[in-house]
Amino acid sequence: MIESAIEIFSNPETWIHYWGGLTKTVQLVFLSLLIGGILSVPLAIMRASNNKLISWPVWIFTYVFRGTPLLIQLYMIYYGVTLINGIQESFWWEIFKHAFYPALIAFSLNTAAYTTEIFRGAIKETPIGEIEAAKAYGMNWSQRMRRIILPSAFRRAIPAYSNEVIFMLHASAIASTVTIIDLLGSAYDIYSRYYAPFEAFISVGLIYLCLTFAILAIFKRLEKKLLAHLAPR
Repeated sequence: MIESAIEIFSNPETWIHYWGGLTKTVQLVFLSLLIGGILSVPLAIMRASNNKLISWPVWIFTYVFRGTPLLIQLYMIYYGVTLINGIQESFWWEIFKHAFYPALIAFSLNTAAYTTEIFRGAIKETPIGEIEAAKAYGMNWSQRMRRIILPSAFRRAIPAYSNEVIFMLHASAIASTVTIIDLLGSAYDIYSRYYAPFEAFISVGLIYLCLTFAILAIFKRLEKKLLAHLAPR
């Protein structure tokens, strides 16, 4: 195994291949979290509404995407869209014929559903005293949401959101099932080239582990800075 590992990792093409997979994974996860995070803010406000006509459509969206496997959502978008009549003759085909964009859409909607519920919980936990104080200052609903409720909700949501980011990083490994050469796809290629499963998959597992520790370190630092007022004195 040691000789095999030396042969694999002494070849510069192995590192180039893993680097290509790493950049694809980081790109996919970052864009999914960005799009999902932007979508989740208005959805969380709607979901926290006491008006059921506003909150129920979002409730259905979040429960559908949280209640079904991400792999099925990816297959539905990647394979299902190709069956829509006329799509291959439309400009949409330029987007959907590449595996990256269906994967990005599936991941963005999935993380938007989870992040919506995280933010909704944080919004609901806003102390009533803060809201009453804002009302006493004459703030309307929009001002209270923008100046009081959302900033404090984002701070409270940080610990739970860090878990969602790590979940998305690990879940992104399924992108290789639709021909995307991400980190796991790179490991498959190395495995098929050298017939060395342990070397290929242990090394990619270590890369995922390093990325996870890096994410945890960033969020711990963020928590320490933004939640310092909640720390015991």
